[in-house]
Amino acid sequence: MLGAIEAGGTKFVCAVSDNDLKNIKKLSIPTTTPEETFEKVFEFFDGYALDAIGIGSFGPIDVNKESKTYGYITTTPKAGWGHTDFIGQMKERYDVPMSWTTDVNAAAYGELKQGAAAGKQSCLYLTVGTGIGGGAVVNGEVLEGFGHPEMGHILVRLHEKDNYEGNCPYHNNCLEGLAAGPAIEKRYNQKAQYLDKDSKAWDIEAYYLAQALVSYTLTLSPETIILGGGVMKQNQLFPLIRDHFTRLLNNYVSTPDLNDYIVSPKLKDDAGITGCLLLARKELTS
Repeated sequence: MLGAIEAGGTKFVCAVSDNDLKNIKKLSIPTTTPEETFEKVFEFFDGYALDAIGIGSFGPIDVNKESKTYGYITTTPKAGWGHTDFIGQMKERYDVPMSWTTDVNAAAYGELKQGAAAGKQSCLYLTVGTGIGGGAVVNGEVLEGFGHPEMGHILVRLHEKDNYEGNCPYHNNCLEGLAAGPAIEKRYNQKAQYLDKDSKAWDIEAYYLAQALVSYTLTLSPETIILGGGVMKQNQLFPLIRDHFTRLLNNYVSTPDLNDYIVSPKLKDDAGITGCLLLARKELTS
């Protein structure tokens, strides 16, 4: 039996399945305090005989197995969750192999194995919502090094018609600060979902996202880029992003056809939890 946790700042999605990822049972738990949240996580998993658990968490997290704080959520702005020993608490309860990565890395892995990048060896998954985060799979393996990717904080050039200063407390002109949901809301005094689909706001949004995708393309050269999250449910963004991407890249390198290269998640909102289950299964064979 496989267990999985997609740990988000708003909710934890817990799931169990058999080794074929069938008969999946899920539970959504509000992310409150660590004590309350873990208590409900344990209540759910205690009903099953687990062989392995895959965890994809909001971050930043420590993924360096040589570190004294491996398995911790570290400097997150989420109140009460800074320096939480996530894996330590799970290991105290369940003595089974555990996979530990970011929620977006897990989503990328899910999409590679069973989603929009199925049959390929690499992909990049970017979620655009309350924040912006990115994960990648390269040669079939989740991308990590000393730490994990923080793709939402790359710096981008300001659009000539945009005078917004940015919403990130660390970098005024990073992707998250200019293009995440809160930046859109503060810039236009309404949530993204209520903006007219023909608004010029979407062209500005697409310009920032396209800049980022050009940078990811030039550094990682993924076979597929998958854009998920609440903001990307505005489907009018995709052709605008592809147009800006084409102009900015300016034929410097070749890519797959952009309709197949810059795409939405095939697994939709289940990309993360699917990836976590798959990473749990991988623990049993590695």
